[in-house]
Amino acid sequence: MKNLSFVLLILVGCAIPAQSPRAIYPAPEQASRDLAAALKAAALGHKRILLDFGGNWCADCQVLDLYLHRDQNAMLLEKNFVLVHINIGHYDANLALAAKYKIPLERGVPALAVLSEGGKLLYSQRSGEFESMGRMDPRSVTDFLLEWRPYREGCSSVVVNC
Repeated sequence: MKNLSFVLLILVGCAIPAQSPRAIYPAPEQASRDLAAALKAAALGHKRILLDFGGNWCADCQVLDLYLHRDQNAMLLEKNFVLVHINIGHYDANLALAAKYKIPLERGVPALAVLSEGGKLLYSQRSGEFESMGRMDPRSVTDFLLEWRPYREGCSSVVVNC
C-alpha cells in the first residue's frame, strides 16, 4: 500500500505543470529604447535611474523584482527612481551596455547600476552584491533604495516617504 501511495504521489506531482517565471525583462533589443525613455522621464521627474541587468530565467532576478515591489520599496522606487530592466539573454545580449555601466556580468545577476537624472553613472555593482537575492533579507533592497535615492532638502536618510 505504501508503494501505491508513493506512485500516486509521483503521478499527481507530474500532472501539475511547473510554474513559468514571470516575464520581468523585455526583449533584449528593447534596452536602448527603454533607457532613452528612462533618461527623459528621470530628467522630467528629478529621479534617478535604476538599471537592473538580468534575465527572466534567473531565480534571483525574480526575487529582486518581488522585493522591489513590496509596499515600502514600491513607494521608494516610484518616488525616486525610473526602473529599467535590461535583458542580458543568457549572457549573450546587451553586453556592451553592461560594460558601459561597469556591470561585471561574470559575477552573476541580478546586477544593478544607478544613474543620475542626467545619465551619469553613480553606482555600479562590482562584486555580485545582489546575485544571491534568494538568501538576502528584503530590507537590503530598502537600504539600497534609501542610500541611492536623490537627495531632497529636508529629508533624512531614515524618512522613507520623502
